[in-house]
Amino acid sequence: MDSISFRHYPAVRMSANEVVPLLELRNVSKSYPGEVPVPVLKSARLQVARGERIAILGPSGSGKSTILNLLGTLDRPDSGSIHFDGRDLSTLDARELAQLRNRRIGFVFQSHHLLPQCTVLENVLLPTLAETGTSPASAEDRARQLLDRVGLGSRTNHVPGQLSGGERQRTAVVRALINSPLLVLADEPTGALDQANAEVLGDLLVGLNRDESVTLIVVTHSPDLARRMDRIVELRDGALVTS
Repeated sequence: MDSISFRHYPAVRMSANEVVPLLELRNVSKSYPGEVPVPVLKSARLQVARGERIAILGPSGSGKSTILNLLGTLDRPDSGSIHFDGRDLSTLDARELAQLRNRRIGFVFQSHHLLPQCTVLENVLLPTLAETGTSPASAEDRARQLLDRVGLGSRTNHVPGQLSGGERQRTAVVRALINSPLLVLADEPTGALDQANAEVLGDLLVGLNRDESVTLIVVTHSPDLARRMDRIVELRDGALVTS
């Protein structure tokens, strides 16, 4: 298969009045490898609606980042299934999963992972290089619009070393949004920021969730950020529990 049409994949309806969730975990189990495997998830279940904001909480080492890796198709469950936009991810091969990640999922990490030799604009445009259906001009127009939206319109030609921590993280958020994903996964996005910049980034994520109609899942230790989500889900003994 040369390509898959995720970009225009329609919402799958279960009935006349019920739409399939954007994301669903069905009895997902995952263990850390070792001589004696350590269970992380045990028949975990979760449904995420389109456009929803969710915070995932749990103690350090409980497997929160593992969950994001599974949701972001960077890893596969040991058992159970994960469904994205109506499709069972276990039916997709490595190439199809890579296309899905690039087109439909944006990632924001605690460390911004910007390329130090590239400008802000170049860093934002990196995910578009693998896109064949988007012209460079339209991608750059969207990048500039988003950078203006987050207050970085005057910083497009700066390299990361010339930016503050908050500006680098805002650049990373724009990079995650450049391909108009359905889902953004954020792993401790405010963890390396001071309180003022953390509040600014929280405002940004909530505003972009609303304005871009993007589903947002945030792993965080910040009670302030968690309270701004629609729903809080806790990782307890390998299960995902809505608190």
